[in-house]
Amino acid sequence: MAQTWHDLLFAHWPVPAATLRAHIPAQLEIDTFEGQAWLGVVPFRMSGVRLRKTPAMPWLSKFPELNVRTYVVTGGKPGVWFFSLDAGNPLAVTIARAWFHLPYFRARMLCQERDGWIHYRSERTHHGALRGSLEARYRPIGQLFSAKPGTLEHFLTERYCLYTADSSGRMICGEIHHPPWQLQLAEASFEQNTVAQASGFTLAPQASPLLHFSKRQIVIVWQPHRIA
Repeated sequence: MAQTWHDLLFAHWPVPAATLRAHIPAQLEIDTFEGQAWLGVVPFRMSGVRLRKTPAMPWLSKFPELNVRTYVVTGGKPGVWFFSLDAGNPLAVTIARAWFHLPYFRARMLCQERDGWIHYRSERTHHGALRGSLEARYRPIGQLFSAKPGTLEHFLTERYCLYTADSSGRMICGEIHHPPWQLQLAEASFEQNTVAQASGFTLAPQASPLLHFSKRQIVIVWQPHRIA
């Protein structure tokens, strides 16, 4: 598939690796940076979502997405593990759950830019799922930069595969490709943020997240495949 991501916020909180362990298959090792595990809440919007070499369909190809994620490694290959992915397009949710075996959920969502701020709102509506919501505004500050290998920013952002499991517990890897992230430091205010709680995690209210912003990223997504 091909797709473009816009107005993306990486909001990361440090969490104990032991807190994550019960929520991740034993086949995967929790990836840490200098011994610290991280939980990410990542809102953005998508456009041009389509099969490669096919035209984008307006009613399917543009919608907001919000994910809750952490970082794992297996066989020496680092990747992303998603606890939830909320999307504003019901058909896209159905396709992604069936094709990628990812925990996608339907949600009412809004992503708008006003006065230099991205205003973002998401309320999960998926039948049978725990409710989770996010209401926030965020904006970039500072200069553009690319994360250098060995830094925390590189650890959190430069990952080129995802791991998930099918209904039988077999591990699946989905490869992605994109240019290195063009990042800026960011500031944000959160009116509501319960999407991590819906996945079983409590974020300390006094803890300030690490924030990065990216205006635009072009992405290629390959066919998912099972791994040993």
